[in-house]
Amino acid sequence: MTADALLSRHTDVWRAATVHPFVAGVRDGSVPADCFDRWLAQDYLFARALVRAQSRIAGAAPFADVGLLAGGVVAAVGELGWFEEMAARRGVVLDAPMHPTTRAYCDFLLALTYSGYPAQITAIWALERTYLESWDGARPGAQPYREFVNRWTTDSFRSYVGDLQSCVDRQLGACVGDQAREAEDTFVWVTHYERGFWDMAMSG
Repeated sequence: MTADALLSRHTDVWRAATVHPFVAGVRDGSVPADCFDRWLAQDYLFARALVRAQSRIAGAAPFADVGLLAGGVVAAVGELGWFEEMAARRGVVLDAPMHPTTRAYCDFLLALTYSGYPAQITAIWALERTYLESWDGARPGAQPYREFVNRWTTDSFRSYVGDLQSCVDRQLGACVGDQAREAEDTFVWVTHYERGFWDMAMSG
């Protein structure tokens, strides 16, 4: 099995996560500011949880993958500072209560740190790939959202996602049975959670 095979086998849930009314609204400017700001505050909370989870995963990863995962943690920490800057500019309160959707996704990340490595690296790749493709779908983005679209469609982020996919392909190519099923189930869960995050932004 490969990462591309996962995408092919689960096209419906993948499209539900990456082709979404929220993303389309960012592209044409129809997303109300309060919906976008709700997403911003909750994604900041999620990003903090991701930093913690990925730090734990990197610490126990095969040595060949440690540098890539640790680099992702460093980049994510930098993103937190950028989130804070954007929130201050938009008047968004970042210490808002965690939405149940965000809480469920963060709890999933914590549980993931006790899973096998093939599932862990599949999850990291899946959530970053979903993010990249979703924002790609919003290019170039209407003002005032264009800055956010540009932030997550850079060549460096695209390269990072590609490197993660290479790690996933190595792991999935070597695992069978329960480990393979766990990795595939994890991929499906991530896509469901990503779609739920967009839904939360739109509905509150």
